[in-house]
Amino acid sequence: MELKIENMTCGGCARSVTKAIQSVDPNAVIETNPAARIVRVETTASAVVVQKVLDDAGYPATAN
Repeated sequence: MELKIENMTCGGCARSVTKAIQSVDPNAVIETNPAARIVRVETTASAVVVQKVLDDAGYPATAN
């Protein structure tokens, strides 16, 4: 899945996003692009679960 995260603007944000997603799927494959504010995720977790954990972490995401 590909998500747009408007407030992911730096490497620190990207690490926080990665950590949040890994909290629901430790084996997720995550590719972050802070410059484009995009994250690509290969995960067994549902999009709803991923978006909820990102929202809880302060990084609301929308499907891209």
